[in-house]
Amino acid sequence: MTQISTYKVREIIDDFAKEIANKRRQTAKPTKAIVDFRNERSSNYERDVWEVPTTLLRFRKDNGRIASDVLSFEKNFRPLSEIDEEDQRELSKFLLNKDLQKTEELKNSLIHGGQREPAIITCDGFLINGNRRKLALEELQKQFPGEEKYKYMKVVILPGQGDEGGSPTLKEIEQIENRYQLQSDGKAEYYNFDRALSIRRKIESDIPLEEQLRDDPNFVNLSSREFKKEMKRIEDEYLGPLECVDRYLNMLDRDGLYDTVSRGRDDHEGRWQAFIDYHNYVHQKLSDERKRVEIGIEEDEVGQIEDAAFKIIRKREIPTFGKVHEIMRSFPKWISNEDIKKEIIKISEISDNLPTDQTVDRDGKELDPKIIDRIWGGEHETEITKHLRSARDHYEYSHIAETPITLLEDALKKLNHEKMDLRSIHMSDNAKAREMIVGIRERIKDIEHEFYDIQKSIKRGFDKS
Repeated sequence: MTQISTYKVREIIDDFAKEIANKRRQTAKPTKAIVDFRNERSSNYERDVWEVPTTLLRFRKDNGRIASDVLSFEKNFRPLSEIDEEDQRELSKFLLNKDLQKTEELKNSLIHGGQREPAIITCDGFLINGNRRKLALEELQKQFPGEEKYKYMKVVILPGQGDEGGSPTLKEIEQIENRYQLQSDGKAEYYNFDRALSIRRKIESDIPLEEQLRDDPNFVNLSSREFKKEMKRIEDEYLGPLECVDRYLNMLDRDGLYDTVSRGRDDHEGRWQAFIDYHNYVHQKLSDERKRVEIGIEEDEVGQIEDAAFKIIRKREIPTFGKVHEIMRSFPKWISNEDIKKEIIKISEISDNLPTDQTVDRDGKELDPKIIDRIWGGEHETEITKHLRSARDHYEYSHIAETPITLLEDALKKLNHEKMDLRSIHMSDNAKAREMIVGIRERIKDIEHEFYDIQKSIKRGFDKS
């Protein structure tokens, strides 16, 4: 990906800019607006509000709302060109299918209340804020062809070449999108999967996560500790799960095909929540050596466990097990049991591939990956379900069957584990290790005293008899 600098200016298409300048009209009310561009909000700098024909406004492919669709399309077919009419129709389809309910709500709002806030566009008509509004207005034009009000959109036009301040840089455009689209200000937020991709794209485009958050008024007054906590939340809910998605797609040789994971809020077959829970409940334990040892996972078992989890997520629907993300939440307690872990690892042995004749249509054309996933899931449903049911039943039985003897056996087994090498404890963990050792010693004393008292009581009972 090409890195952008603070100073690289977005290229302006002169013909588009001239057409906007010729056909815009200053009939919008209010006539002025303050937008979140550069320092204009803090300095109360007002810009003119114009009405521009919606036909002259164009979508940008770097719109975070459709990040997964754009990346998947370009991986599958070709690079999208923002100046190509056919590709503009593709971008429009992505937006329309992303969240049909929100689009309908916006259409109703425009019918009853009109356009309240102006959109923000570059001087050549590319939308930075207001993509869904253009889409809704175009839908309303079809529904009410005689209504003039749906043919124009209220916009603030950013400066162009030769204007005061100059054209916006690529970084400034990303910042505007961040301020308007990704911040929780009561408007509809991005679908979280697309938000994750958009946050990462901004990081790759020289806007670190910390800078993105500090640009958000919701986090301005946070203490240092609270801000770090918010950074951790974003990493846990967005960036970490996205890394897991990338490994999943790589496993299936589908790098970049993000629409096979989820296509938006209306995608009832989406897997994004499962990856969030896998990352937070499973992966973080597997990637932390101390936590991994605590639940009894060997280093060479990590890949097998992740592979099994990914196959379960791919299957998505498993009879009698509810939603797949709930299975991910159960994983840690299952794999901490040696016998159950072996059962889970058996799932990793299932092949990711299908015979060629099951992955192509009658004309030999490869089927859509989602159809292939459904066929694969049908082929392996019985085997996956069998292993999961065995794991669940074993856990429930062992949980019920736990006795003082089995608990003592488990404790002794862990204390005698071959990896119980105190010399490998890091210096920073010495105090914690000492505290735990003292705790173990005290608990052993309590158990010994309790056991001694029980034996004495039993003996007195025998003596009386």
